[in-house]
Amino acid sequence: MTTRLASLPAPEGLRPALSGAAERSPAGGLTHLLYLHGFRSSPQSAKARWMADWVAAHRPDLAWACPQLPPSPAAALADIRAIVADWPAASTGVIGSSLGGFYATIVAERLACRAVLMNPAVDPARDLAAHIGRQTMYHAQGESFDFRAEYVDELRAMAPPAPLMHPENILAIIAKGDEVLDWREMTARYAHGPMKLIAGSDHGLADFESHVPDLLRHLGLAS
Repeated sequence: MTTRLASLPAPEGLRPALSGAAERSPAGGLTHLLYLHGFRSSPQSAKARWMADWVAAHRPDLAWACPQLPPSPAAALADIRAIVADWPAASTGVIGSSLGGFYATIVAERLACRAVLMNPAVDPARDLAAHIGRQTMYHAQGESFDFRAEYVDELRAMAPPAPLMHPENILAIIAKGDEVLDWREMTARYAHGPMKLIAGSDHGLADFESHVPDLLRHLGLAS
């Protein structure tokens, strides 16, 4: 079940989903779309594959990118910046899940483009400090990587500004049932932009498909 903040006694400054930037679509619509996965995840995640299939079926004209991000946040951000270097900001959209939501925030702030974040990491430097060492991949059986102590410092060095400069461009989809990240911290971080607060669900958004219409509408992709 989902609940819109518009119908809740929300803290001052919270806006309902699909307000502000979600109602605007630049001339020509979206031409480029980037999907950024989370920690230990990959382009093989259920949400990433769902979006790739949707683009192939409904918008094959879109320039679509869903890279496998390296463990080093600095290297990941360098890869992301290389991908979007020549993309037109006005018609670019970015989707990010968990740690990918943190990266997507950086991209959206840098380009002033639209973004949809799903249970975004707010302080990954703090959260991932407990995960230094050998980590296994969720979607690649037998594959692992080293998450190094210096990666925490890289995350700390790239934190987006607080408050955000372009909060109206970012739709945050946040689940109260997230078992990994604190939904209260997420709502506070993205309080000044459009938001969808889900009463239950989980960190991976097992009910992702039910939120796709809001995602598409915010990005200007709804038919």
